[in-house]
Amino acid sequence: MGRGEEKNPLVVSGPRGNAEVLVAVDAAAERRGLRPGLALAEARAMYPDLAVMPEDAAADARLLDALADACLRYTPLTAVDPPDGILLDIGGCAHLFGGEAALITDLSARVTTFGFAHRLAVAGSIGAAWAAARFAQESIVANGAQSDVLAPLPLAALRLPAETVAALARVGLKRIGDIVDLPRAPLAARFGNLLLRNLDRALGREQEPLTPRLPVELYVADQPFPEPIAREEDVLAVVERLAKRLKLALERQGEGARALTLTLFRTDGAMRRVAAGTSRPLRDPEAIRALFVERLAVHGDEFDPGFGFDLARLAVAKAEPLLPEQIGLGGNEDAAELDRLVDRLSARLGARRVTRLAAYDSHIPELAAGIVPAQSGRAEGWETFRSFRAAADLPARLLRLFAKPEPIEAVAEVPDGPPLRFRWRRALHEVVAAEGPERIEGAWWSEEGGPARDYFRVEDRAGLRFWVFRAGLYRDTAQPRWFMHGVGA
Repeated sequence: MGRGEEKNPLVVSGPRGNAEVLVAVDAAAERRGLRPGLALAEARAMYPDLAVMPEDAAADARLLDALADACLRYTPLTAVDPPDGILLDIGGCAHLFGGEAALITDLSARVTTFGFAHRLAVAGSIGAAWAAARFAQESIVANGAQSDVLAPLPLAALRLPAETVAALARVGLKRIGDIVDLPRAPLAARFGNLLLRNLDRALGREQEPLTPRLPVELYVADQPFPEPIAREEDVLAVVERLAKRLKLALERQGEGARALTLTLFRTDGAMRRVAAGTSRPLRDPEAIRALFVERLAVHGDEFDPGFGFDLARLAVAKAEPLLPEQIGLGGNEDAAELDRLVDRLSARLGARRVTRLAAYDSHIPELAAGIVPAQSGRAEGWETFRSFRAAADLPARLLRLFAKPEPIEAVAEVPDGPPLRFRWRRALHEVVAAEGPERIEGAWWSEEGGPARDYFRVEDRAGLRFWVFRAGLYRDTAQPRWFMHGVGA
């Protein structure tokens, strides 16, 4: 290609219905009159030298998500507007960047650095911002000025289907100003409710919700850097500094963090997110720093800083009440140490690999406890369970209970009495001592537990102890079945 000679036009094509059409064109193709929606065969007939790339909708969506993540540095209320838009709610955030104009300038410079052509606009409604970014010259639409800015724009600026725009054009309605003062009922009857709804949203008469890509955190602290940082110790120092700022906000509300997220923004627009959980409400900066020491160690080489991070954000995603605590008199130091150990292990190994037993509201032994992540909360329920059994003068259960009772063959001296002997796993055991029965009825409102059970603690001639039960009563069935449910020392 010689100097001054224009390169071949480049277009992206994809299937639309039964036809292959242009879905995007570059500047060279646009100068030649090619537009999205034109049939590919027609475009090639006009320009045989046309360079065509197939559409990759999945890759486009991933790229749009990545750009939206890069925009999180400006506001957590960021959403994608497929196929080529990103929405940012900068209400309450613009002053942090010197105002709306300064924010637009900074964002535009970053997107240009990423290598993307773009158009930006700020307005009091999503519809007005969408229209101004694509069809207007103004980049900032003042509140109350939407009608003046939108009036000369084409009706396509209202995000209407192409067939609706064409139908409006056939009756001479081509600009937004052409329909603003027309009677609404005939417009809705002929062109549908979408026309009036989008008009009202663009003019700010109807609120249009924005659904952020990520959940909005409860407490947030940001730290920009004049020079990018890349070392792990620098990141951890920033975590502790931000945690001190969050501590003040948490103390004012009487809360502590249960889940935290560290977000680091790279200079090239990439974003790194590290989440950490705690087993108890927490707001101590040093303890929060220790959590992320373990999390960063887990990420290792995957946590690539690139050319460095220029913004760090520490946020509390979940909080719980945390009352002021007097240290030294309450005897809670051991519990705090255990919580710190659980947090470190969960951060290093993963929350699902560090578990504990939780008491459930059931008298059926195999349903009375379950395994849950250790960070899901304190081991509540066990004190109530033990208190109930003590008040009822019930014996303690054996240490090892089977997840599922195993069938045994047993012979009892009397129908409702303990077994004299039983065979379990092909071994015969002679019972020399027995205690019981402890009767556990099934839940009448559900099928859990099955028939009533009579539990016995028995000891054989070798000194081995077992927890066996008879499922069913002789008054209800002629042949109750026996099961082994646990063993002891």
